[in-house]
Amino acid sequence: MKVNVKYNKNMSFIGENEAGHKTMFDSSSAGGEYKAATPMQILLEAAAACTAIDVVAMLNKRKKKITDFNIEVSGEKREEYPTIFNKVHMKYILVSPDIEETELVRAISLSQEKYCSVTATLKLAGAAVTYEYEIKKS
Repeated sequence: MKVNVKYNKNMSFIGENEAGHKTMFDSSSAGGEYKAATPMQILLEAAAACTAIDVVAMLNKRKKKITDFNIEVSGEKREEYPTIFNKVHMKYILVSPDIEETELVRAISLSQEKYCSVTATLKLAGAAVTYEYEIKKS
């Protein structure tokens, strides 16, 4: 896996992967204009996307209908440098007409404990990753 990050202007950067997909980065610190997400925000987005992919794949295998799915993520960073996340909390919100609670709990648990490499990386760095879920019937 390879990516490239190129300086754009001020504190703005453009990341690009091998397939040509681009990600914008910015920061309000050190003169940035904050016209794009910060690297730490994108890390939280990556954690949510990683576990979302796992959960949806598992529910699709069980032929469950997903009307809507959202993961809200909050992170707390430690005070000392590097200011890495020490707490990350995810709230899974699933809308489905046919999901059973046990099925969602199992999919989330497998993702969090076995499959999601981004949350595993956060945990290895010392972050406490917690989660909750909400099911809405459609």
